[in-house]
Amino acid sequence: MAAFGAGTGLWQSGIMAETLTMMAVHAHPDDEASSTGGVLATYSAQGIRTVVVTCTNGEFGDAPGGVKPGQDGHDAQEVARQRLEELRESCAILGVTNLELLGYHDSGMPDWDYKERPEAFCNIPEADVAARISGLIDRYRPQVLITYDDQGPYQHPDHVHASRCAQAAFAASRKAGSGSVAKLYLSAMRGSDWRKIWEALRELGAEVPDFENVDPERQRRSLESEQRITTTVDIRAVLPRKRDALFAHDSQIGGESWFSKIPQDIAEAAFGRESFIRVSDSTGAPLPEDDLFAGLREST
Repeated sequence: MAAFGAGTGLWQSGIMAETLTMMAVHAHPDDEASSTGGVLATYSAQGIRTVVVTCTNGEFGDAPGGVKPGQDGHDAQEVARQRLEELRESCAILGVTNLELLGYHDSGMPDWDYKERPEAFCNIPEADVAARISGLIDRYRPQVLITYDDQGPYQHPDHVHASRCAQAAFAASRKAGSGSVAKLYLSAMRGSDWRKIWEALRELGAEVPDFENVDPERQRRSLESEQRITTTVDIRAVLPRKRDALFAHDSQIGGESWFSKIPQDIAEAAFGRESFIRVSDSTGAPLPEDDLFAGLREST
């Protein structure tokens, strides 16, 4: 566990007061920045404790020079070491209070054979992973828990497994009557935002996917995910920190990546908000929301 600072703030529940805490469960190093970097930076700046749980070490990311797994020069353990170092730097930039590493082995991309290996994260029994996440929920007592949309367009096996394990941990805590989590969210990227990005990059001459030719199943999932969004947080004030955190993962993103070429106005329009699907809530906060902690803050 790595600690980067102290969270403050109180949520009144009867006579009990608990530190306001958000926990984000992710699959790989760099996911914390790409899908939740804005809310992590936003809420940490407000004194809220932020906990990042990273399930795998990212062994099947790119080695230096963009070398892929199975190619000469790809050392999985060295890649993991580098990616975890980058993860710690990213968390420091975002003001993350605590980083928890579960240490499972990256499963690789959906169309790779590596995911068939027994040690691959996607093959670890859900109950085993959920038990470890439940232990962290008991330790940190988050009121807000975030993970991926397991029905969303990005069906990476590690993302799907991380989501289902986190949701199982939430359900187990709720059933046991000891859970602190009042609000469970799934992160969602708007397909309409990606369309803006691709169109802008295409105008600059970059080779990017044609949205209309994306796999129909992925299009369907993207549309359904966007329609389910309940909560949108404005992160424009911390967008530079999110960008810096993303570029801390230099081995995977790199300063010359397509991301660095997005025009500022498009970047702000597409990345200046982070969107979520609220799937469980015990606060009664009305929808739509613009605050993950709506219904949890002390009345003033």
